[in-house]
Amino acid sequence: GSINLYEIVEQQNRAYLPFGLFPVVGWIAFAVYLIAGIAESNRAPFDLPEAEGELGAGFHTEYSGFKWSMFFMAEYVNMFTVSVMCTVLFLGGWYVPGLSHLFEVGSIPYALVSHIAFIGKICAFLFFYIWVRGTLPRFRFDQLMNFGWKFLLPVAIANVIVTIVVVYFLNS
Repeated sequence: GSINLYEIVEQQNRAYLPFGLFPVVGWIAFAVYLIAGIAESNRAPFDLPEAEGELGAGFHTEYSGFKWSMFFMAEYVNMFTVSVMCTVLFLGGWYVPGLSHLFEVGSIPYALVSHIAFIGKICAFLFFYIWVRGTLPRFRFDQLMNFGWKFLLPVAIANVIVTIVVVYFLNS
């Protein structure tokens, strides 16, 4: 394993499943990361600061103009960052299966198709953000806390433990 993003994509390149797909533990990690990423970027259905602002309170009412736009631009930058990390960590980054058979690795067509694939995967996640915002109702604060602490955190911890066991037995 590595924390180098390039190495993570290369490891997915060498995966046995198509598109660098992971076994079940990887899909669980993907779902937990995606849900937590949506919640962290304050997008619906987890947009609690906006819910308070709609009632005439919250920190958004204190700002206007440029300062107000910086808060919302930060949310969009966070949304883009979560999409990029999700693409790199779980969808193989710029990797396209079979592309090395069509073009020589390092050539301009290979780089062009890889870049388009990477941007396309990011755009798919951004579309997913917009789709979730338009279809799911907003959580109340207590529902979000219960969901995070009683469901997401135990699932994430169990997934880490199962992953450790699987990696240990695969390497021994």
